[in-house]
Amino acid sequence: MSEFVVYILYSPSSGKTYTGMTSDLITRFQFHNSKSTKGFTIRFRPWTVIHVEFFDQKMQALKREKDLKSGKGRDWIKKQIIPDFT
Repeated sequence: MSEFVVYILYSPSSGKTYTGMTSDLITRFQFHNSKSTKGFTIRFRPWTVIHVEFFDQKMQALKREKDLKSGKGRDWIKKQIIPDFT
């Protein structure tokens, strides 16, 4: 059975976060930090993984990713996750 990961990246140099979902966190993280040539994450490298959540079903992971990208989710990240990394 595949495992899906919702992850939050943090850029210490800019204070920005990025939330995403993947079934291969290590490969995805490498793309965010070095292999990608376009997109949001290339502007704020290097990234650090600051939070991960695991799901058995893709739909559950997509729902959680959407929740974390909402206003309430972003507030939760700012209050509960980021203080441990700043």
